[in-house]
Amino acid sequence: MAPSNSVKILELRQVAPACSSTDQSNTEFTLPLTFMDVLWLKFPPAESIFFYELTESSPTVFISSILPKLITSLSRALVNFLPLAGNLIWPQDSPKPLILYTPNDAVSLTIAESSADFGRLSSNEIREAIELHPYTPELCISDTRASVLALQITLFPNKGFCISFVTHHAALDGKTTAMFIKAWAHICKHLEPAKIDQPPLLPADLIPSFDRSVIKDVAGLETEHLNYWLVMNEVFLKSNPRSLKVLPNIGGPDPSDLVRATFELSREDIKFLRKKVQSQFDRILKEDRDETKQLHLSTFVLTCAYTLASMMKARVGDGVKKVFFLFSVDLRSRSLDPPIPNTYFGNCIASQHVVAEARIFTEENGLAMIAEKFSEIIKGMESRGVFEGARERLAELASLEPGTQCLGVAGSTRFDFYRSDFGWGEPEKVEIASIDRTNSVSLIESRDGMTGGVEIGLALKRHEMETFASLFVNGLKDY
Repeated sequence: MAPSNSVKILELRQVAPACSSTDQSNTEFTLPLTFMDVLWLKFPPAESIFFYELTESSPTVFISSILPKLITSLSRALVNFLPLAGNLIWPQDSPKPLILYTPNDAVSLTIAESSADFGRLSSNEIREAIELHPYTPELCISDTRASVLALQITLFPNKGFCISFVTHHAALDGKTTAMFIKAWAHICKHLEPAKIDQPPLLPADLIPSFDRSVIKDVAGLETEHLNYWLVMNEVFLKSNPRSLKVLPNIGGPDPSDLVRATFELSREDIKFLRKKVQSQFDRILKEDRDETKQLHLSTFVLTCAYTLASMMKARVGDGVKKVFFLFSVDLRSRSLDPPIPNTYFGNCIASQHVVAEARIFTEENGLAMIAEKFSEIIKGMESRGVFEGARERLAELASLEPGTQCLGVAGSTRFDFYRSDFGWGEPEKVEIASIDRTNSVSLIESRDGMTGGVEIGLALKRHEMETFASLFVNGLKDY
């Protein structure tokens, strides 16, 4: 494990959106939360770290060249993403929180230097989960105000640097975060030193839409979500019902008791799993004398089913009776009325979950049984709609019985995180660091985006991780 003093804070600064007489950054901007935002009001911040390998990154080059360009382009990018420089507040005369940006607001940026092993931190190998904590800044959150974004840029002399993004989940989802990262990267990569006052224009797919009128709460979920958190604050957290403080962790062990590692499924592995699951499912259908059922075996379904099955087998004997697995569905790509633009800023995701008895994971055809559950949920969304049963799902989540293991998914293989080039090449590694606080599994597209593979990030107890690693590798060898 890297020593805790391996990271030295060089500077704390505030970066405001670039300002000119015609910029909208000169005026106040208010953005109300929607029912999809409110759902995530108390969740721990989302944390991601992008590692960039660059041997020509001496402290002198970093301070004189790399850092100024990153900061200048950040200021320019924020002009299009003003809510990120603002704060989440809950006015007394408002029924729900909102994001407020004023011309004096700015994003907190931490500049640091690390003597830790860059190669180790940016690798897939098993290491202590808390080794990444010094590279993610704190998001400033109090009872009455919460920052939306905090950043940290850390230099590894002559090795590279990393950029960390910490975001308030009630303000934006992963898709919006990815859009901002790419917008910042685009401006940074194409910014010409001689034309600082003429930054490159963003392509249309990187300009956010703040139109809240496209979000329709057809199921009346906003009140349900708000009441859930009001009760959570008052009864369980013993705080002001309108407090904006978030939960430090959601389920699972303390991060200090966990290790993290990354596992990969190649396109060939996905094909193998599809055949393996279908073979098991055919046996189930034959036993049930029902050969009419068909599975939706997407990369997402196969990855989640296989990862979950391996995890639960690694946890046999720990008292888990039931597994509750949460995942989100992006609504921007769906045929809704009115349609939601792909550049919509905020949370535009519907939560779904798979529930399974723990014993299923150890059965002979357990992988196919889990895949079938995912398949049925996804096919059901197409026929019934994404919000049908949402109230019941929330009630079920709020009343989990003892012995239930609650897990979630962070990230997506559709974010194209590895295409985030600030001008010094694409990331060597992307980590969703917050999975050790949210009891989640992270999914990201493989670094080589042409392969169709998936990177799976886990945070488990060491003995569980070692068992999982063995199960994961051996399960890809035969049916």
